[in-house]
Amino acid sequence: EAIGPYRILSVLGEGGFGVVYAAERREPIRQRVALKLIKPGMDSRAVIARFEQERQALAVMNHPNIARVYDAGVTDEALGSRPYFVMEHVPGEPITDYCDRHNLTLRQRLELFIPVCEAVQHAHHKGIIHRDLKPSNILVTVTDGKPIPKVIDFGIAKAVAKSLTDMTIFTEVGQLIGTPEYMSPEQAEMGATDIDTRTDVYSLGVVLYELLTGALPFDSRSLR
Repeated sequence: EAIGPYRILSVLGEGGFGVVYAAERREPIRQRVALKLIKPGMDSRAVIARFEQERQALAVMNHPNIARVYDAGVTDEALGSRPYFVMEHVPGEPITDYCDRHNLTLRQRLELFIPVCEAVQHAHHKGIIHRDLKPSNILVTVTDGKPIPKVIDFGIAKAVAKSLTDMTIFTEVGQLIGTPEYMSPEQAEMGATDIDTRTDVYSLGVVLYELLTGALPFDSRSLR
């Protein structure tokens, strides 16, 4: 029914990191948010400590195409002391689904993708790497009849992934620190530590490829 000061309204979806809920905070102001509860078995204290360090960097991000991260905390022991993150609620659908459902032209798809690139560039200028860019993390919401793409989950992949061992990367591949189909080769390598902004650029390239051709550059089964 509630996690911290947030009242749970419904389930929005489930991803590799955990379950995302629509939630509401009533004090001191009424606020509708998306709350991501991290799956059990992760080092909650360490994850939150790292996230707190990065929250300052996340707080300086101010871009209309990036969903803001508001808060972070740990559930009580009854829920297993699991970390949660509170983000701006973006009512939308993955960019690929939106483009296909509305039969957007090639030009319209490119025009919709440009602000996504600008959002990622803004984050890179602030020293933040997403590390899990894929259609389900680039949602399109309609405001005043105009489609607005929003990049979600910024900083969460980065904050959580540092607690993972090399073994976890392979046993939980596609669940914890990225999705293989959209992951750069250097990110997929075991024990890779020199991840930089280029890994996001690679992922953007894969999303753009899928957006324009309707297929992924590599067959999922053989890639995995």
